Amino acid sequence: MQVSRTLETLRWGKEIDAADLPDHEIELLEQLAGPTLISVPGADSTRTRVVTTLLHGNEPSGLRAVHRWLRAGRRPATDLLIFIAGVETALHPPHFGHRAMPGGRDLNRCFRAPFEGNEGALAQEVLQRLCAVAPECLVDIHNNTGHNPAYGVACRVGEAEIGLVALFADRVVHAPLELGTIVEAMIEWCPSVTVECGRSGDPVADDLAYEGLCRFLETPDLALFGHDRGLDLLVEPIRVCVASGVDLAFGDDPQAGARLTVSADIDRHNFELLPEGSTIGWIESDAPWPLDARRPDGSECSRELFAIRDGVLSTRREFIPIMMTTRPEIALSDCLFYAAREEGAELHPPVEDESTDDSD
Repeated sequence: MQVSRTLETLRWGKEIDAADLPDHEIELLEQLAGPTLISVPGADSTRTRVVTTLLHGNEPSGLRAVHRWLRAGRRPATDLLIFIAGVETALHPPHFGHRAMPGGRDLNRCFRAPFEGNEGALAQEVLQRLCAVAPECLVDIHNNTGHNPAYGVACRVGEAEIGLVALFADRVVHAPLELGTIVEAMIEWCPSVTVECGRSGDPVADDLAYEGLCRFLETPDLALFGHDRGLDLLVEPIRVCVASGVDLAFGDDPQAGARLTVSADIDRHNFELLPEGSTIGWIESDAPWPLDARRPDGSECSRELFAIRDGVLSTRREFIPIMMTTRPEIALSDCLFYAAREEGAELHPPVEDESTDDSD
């Protein structure tokens, strides 16, 4: 199954207004039926801001915030474009149960050439529509599947990006990655950031998304916000993935039939400094090397970060893990987590251990 390539456009006060909106966000999605761009006039029609949400169908906080804000009949400080992306994905049973449509592609990996398939065609049209209005900034709202505080992710970290993240959170990750996200695609057009509001389904995450959205949409001059608010900055995130062909499980001890078992409560370490020698999980006897870790420049470095000794997978040097998940389908289709460091922190070389078993 694939996402629709047709982008519906609705004008606030014309095709849709507060009186048309149902009480529940699922009913709103059923009313929309497919990916939708909503145009809302603001107090200053010379500027446009963009908010995108539901690029992953199992991350509803942004949608709930947008739905709540629209129903309240509030007016934005500038003209506004709202892109509600994964409508069909979120509606596919069970509701909010799928990152992407079964058998389809992750839409937030399709915002770059060659724009193949329905997802690519939709992504290309969205980019064309957004760039045509020369937006002054964009915020893309997401959730995590693991336990995380709220944080922002920026491909480029300047005053504008820090100010945008500060509307929502106290932490920002500088991630100059090339994954094909909408934020990467828009960064040359306007300041653009991703906001991760917390765990999907958590009412605290929903409230944080709404409160930050209100500040983002209703603050006339965003340059005045956040300059006196210090944010923790994490840099050089290394993308840690499960190696191809490695069976994965989560558990409190090694799981039968899994070449790699990751600790079931590993996500409790998100945004904590994980010391050298910390246990990540367990490796089945004679299993191949289980991880693939890539720096932002694409170079592989998993053996610098991890060691295997007597079947135990542990850290070879300290780092700060972020976005750790305990859901196998997310870990296998996306990544297990990112390993970052605080800005200015020295990255000590890995400790050599002659007993380490670097299985292949």
